[in-house]
Amino acid sequence: MSPKRIALLGATGSIGASALKVLRQHPNRFHIAAVAVGRQWEKLLPILEEFQIPVAAAYDPEAADALSKVFKGKVLSGMEGLLSLVSDASVDYVLNGLVGAIGCRPTLEALRCGKTVGLANKESMVMAGGLINAALKKHPESAIIPIDSEHSAVFQCLAGRPASEVESIELTASGGPFRDWPEEKFDAITKSDALKHPTWVMGEKITIDSATLMNKGLEVIEAHYLFGVDFDNVRVVIHPKSIVHSMVQFRDGSLMAQLGCPDMQVPIQYALAYPERLSLQVPRLNLAEIGKLEFFSPDMDKFPCLRLAYEAGRKGGTAPAILNAANEVAVALFLEEKIRFVEIPKILERVLERASIGPLLSFDEAVAADAWARETARELALSGS
Repeated sequence: MSPKRIALLGATGSIGASALKVLRQHPNRFHIAAVAVGRQWEKLLPILEEFQIPVAAAYDPEAADALSKVFKGKVLSGMEGLLSLVSDASVDYVLNGLVGAIGCRPTLEALRCGKTVGLANKESMVMAGGLINAALKKHPESAIIPIDSEHSAVFQCLAGRPASEVESIELTASGGPFRDWPEEKFDAITKSDALKHPTWVMGEKITIDSATLMNKGLEVIEAHYLFGVDFDNVRVVIHPKSIVHSMVQFRDGSLMAQLGCPDMQVPIQYALAYPERLSLQVPRLNLAEIGKLEFFSPDMDKFPCLRLAYEAGRKGGTAPAILNAANEVAVALFLEEKIRFVEIPKILERVLERASIGPLLSFDEAVAADAWARETARELALSGS
């Protein structure tokens, strides 16, 4: 069997790091044909050398220029570089671990080229879920296998069963670092506080999203498009230990769950090797040591970002793209310490109130909605209005 030739997008991020651990364990099964980053070109250099990768792309043109001066292989730049990389005939499989809206077009392009996408970029489905599903229908040789631990769990529980047999999807959430904080303390939350996730080690943006529960809100929207289940039947349950990664309630009363230690290598390898299950050196669960598993309903008053995600998802059209873009801006401003933690949901709500939400018929409309939301969110945040 020839090795699967992989394009790894977001190679220097947390998903990329976990993917590389998997690939090191199975060098005869997987070969990295190309890698891409946003701007962290220097962190890419040891990866290029270790895996002898011939092609690299950087979304940031300055990063691409700097990389081209020290890397002897082919260097691609900007969005066009990302699209060229995922569409290249030397690539069988695209693992999209990019963070943010820049990951959406590469997902669409890969599907249009008939490739399988291991999807860790949830913004792809949030920003353009309807368009992506249309591309999958038009190109039946293409496929998406989810990598987010929650959606991977649902995918595994479904095992190919149709949405008509599903009563509900139960997405688990750790609850983030502020699960047990009283709401009156939220005004004092600092960047350092918000970056202390209790169970997962992730990049800064997704860690803040987990602290606001926006990450779970985006996952609700993603689950709706990935699995064809109505928003009323995609539910969130707080599960502090992050052992049960998600569940599916079937119409016959069966509740299927996928459990495991919180390690992203598991869903990444499952997506890469599907439908096989290869050996993997990760910790195993000891249920006797765990003792008990706790579950709670989320508090949407304390964490309004989750409520806003449901609202945007139900509105549909350009609303999810607007919410996602505004959130990216608000989180970036919080990380720059220009706004407070409690201002994040307030900015998102005001942006949605101002938005003229329309149908999403093309990717250009998604891009326009994204650009408007970013500008509006920044204006609202920095003006204090």
